[in-house]
Amino acid sequence: MTKFVENPRYLCALGGAVGTLKVLPRVIPIIHAASGCGGNIANALNGSAGYLGSGYCAGQALPSTNVYEKDIVFGGEERLTEQIASTLKITDGDLYFVVSGCMVEMIGDDVVSVANRFYNQGYPVLAAETGGFKGNSYLGYDIVLKTLFRYYVEKKSAKDKNTVNLWGVVPVQDVFWKGNLNVLKDLLGRLGYKVNTFFGEGETLDNLKNAASASLNIVVSDSFGIKAAKVFEEVHGVPYITVPLPVGASGTELFLRTVGKALQVSGTTVENVIAEEKGRYFSYFERLSDAYNDLDLQRYSIVVGDSNYGPALTRFLADDLGWLPELVVITDLLTDDEKEIVAGRFHGFASGISPRVVFDTDASSVAKYLKDTWPRDKNQRYYDSFNPAFILGSSFERDLAESLGVPYLSVTYPISNRVVLDRAYAGYAGALRLTEDILSVLVSAR
Repeated sequence: MTKFVENPRYLCALGGAVGTLKVLPRVIPIIHAASGCGGNIANALNGSAGYLGSGYCAGQALPSTNVYEKDIVFGGEERLTEQIASTLKITDGDLYFVVSGCMVEMIGDDVVSVANRFYNQGYPVLAAETGGFKGNSYLGYDIVLKTLFRYYVEKKSAKDKNTVNLWGVVPVQDVFWKGNLNVLKDLLGRLGYKVNTFFGEGETLDNLKNAASASLNIVVSDSFGIKAAKVFEEVHGVPYITVPLPVGASGTELFLRTVGKALQVSGTTVENVIAEEKGRYFSYFERLSDAYNDLDLQRYSIVVGDSNYGPALTRFLADDLGWLPELVVITDLLTDDEKEIVAGRFHGFASGISPRVVFDTDASSVAKYLKDTWPRDKNQRYYDSFNPAFILGSSFERDLAESLGVPYLSVTYPISNRVVLDRAYAGYAGALRLTEDILSVLVSAR
């Protein structure tokens, strides 16, 4: 029997598809679903992603068929045809993308065929089946990318050896996606490469349309966007590599060396970039050392996040900040093979620390795992309590932090107690911001 999930940390596949499309420039998502779907998705995306907001033609203004009983009984393809036609007439966009909900897929509406009728008439309309029952936000992201890579990206016979594509940082689901993409783009620019991120600052649909001219695709994840990378390689002949999300010096060194090796960048060039970035990075940590020691800012810690953030944050805490992560809870729905890959990311830390890693989507389970991990006080004379401690997770971890009497910082979806604009936690620069945020929580009451 499938485990009941309390307070899920993601949306359904339809929600992930809408979140992905809404941040692509001048792309108009068209929902083919019941009326409640669009409103619920808008509220979940905007209120739980650092107050993301609607943007252009999104949120409550999103075009939707809002199917009801008649459409469910007799089919909703006619209603979808009407909605696409009216959206093309009144909404200014460069690409229109139909995504479907559970109900219309259950009755067999063929959204792809309806969209193709418009596409064959010269209208820029695509569609994908994204029924919520198929999976969560991450699957919706993958489905959208696979469709775009097959049917929107133009085929290119010539490849530009100095251009790469980068994805795997899931928009909106990673609340800091835009800042993180900017940081990673800058790092690869230091190696001499132009980078298409599709969802980053200053990107246009032309970056996506011409992406097949890249020499390599870089997937910054062990779980997200990999199926899309396989489609890209199959259709456009561009190979891909996977590399974990880098946070801090240790993670970013791994990122730069892995990418540099794949691109056959001179080892000297890579090491020079690393040395320069580390010099700047640790100069700020040096400033912090007096306060860190005098105020005893070292902490035990718990990390709760997806398969991108879980390993990245843990490595940063253990190897860069000198903390003691004891428990990591990975909140994704992963296959056994994916779990094995992610679990392997927690081995080989420079600090030698090896935290307990569990995979569970249920927010209420974290406290139980901590009790199992850390010895309980049984009125013995000497007891090593889980204190001082700190929790890195989502807004759901507030109650756990209060019950333990420890501070926490929300850094993974959902985040409803912070406003996020261009903040980043990736790379060297992002880790400095993360350090500021974590330690500011600790000293805020002084």
